[in-house]
Formats: sequence, structure tokens, C-alpha cells
Amino acid sequence: MSKRTKLPKQRLTTPMVRIDGELRPATWDEALTRVVDGFNEVKQTKGGEGFAMFSCSKSTNEMNYAAQKFGRAVLQTNNIDSCNRT
Repeated sequence: MSKRTKLPKQRLTTPMVRIDGELRPATWDEALTRVVDGFNEVKQTKGGEGFAMFSCSKSTNEMNYAAQKFGRAVLQTNNIDSCNRT
């Protein structure tokens, strides 16, 4: 049986964003807006081919279904794979 490691006492409690090479605290709204903006930039420049997804066989069928649905419907990619073959 494996031992669980303790979480560090200095774990993050707020999102961090990188501006001019430096990390700084941000609000959740700011962090998620930056993620959406980054996804939209990739979609505009590379389309769905700019994304790929990999899901885990240890996830539930429902989670894997939701992941592939997100990939196909939102990211517009067919680059989806999983480790279910192993």
C-alpha cells in the first residue's frame, strides 16, 4: 500500500496569472477569462486541429463522455484519445 504525501503548507489558494514573465495573484474571473481568450486565439489561428484531448481509463464513463463531448462540441476537435486500450 502506498503512503500518501502531505500537501505542502504553502499551497495556492488563489489563481495566478503570468504577466511580463512574472506570476501575480488574480481573481477567478480574470484567470478564467484568460483561459477562454487563449482557447479562442488557438481556435481562430489553428481551428480544431490546435487542440487534442487525452482521457484516463480510471475516470468514469460519464467523465470520459463529457470530456470527448467538450472536445468535439466546444473545441471542435476530433483529436481525442484515451488509455482504455491498455
